[in-house]
Amino acid sequence: MSNAEMTKHPYDLEERTAIFGEEIIKFCKQIPRNPITDPLIIQLTKSGTSVGANYCEADDAESKKDFCHKIGICKKEARESKHWLRMIVTAVPILAPQARVLWQEAKELNLIFNKIVKTSRLNS
Repeated sequence: MSNAEMTKHPYDLEERTAIFGEEIIKFCKQIPRNPITDPLIIQLTKSGTSVGANYCEADDAESKKDFCHKIGICKKEARESKHWLRMIVTAVPILAPQARVLWQEAKELNLIFNKIVKTSRLNS
């Protein structure tokens, strides 16, 4: 996986968050399973794939308030993904280079969603 693939659709957030979720799944399949990593895999899979799912929900929001709420969830899930990636690297340090790319994308998504939330609130 390359940085180019992760940012191939920088302005299409539905596609970008879907690719992020897919890359999280691929990454998690590479993690050796044991009592330490199993819960981390589950948590990262949930948060990493939730970003895109909640973005789709936001895109179909029934109100501005609903939109802001769902985008806020996207923001939190992206941030949480950064946390779980860090924990996985602690458990399996050899995965650090791959995790770094995903961590960077999670950071960028978090910043994007943070800006959307702030802008939406200002325009309310």
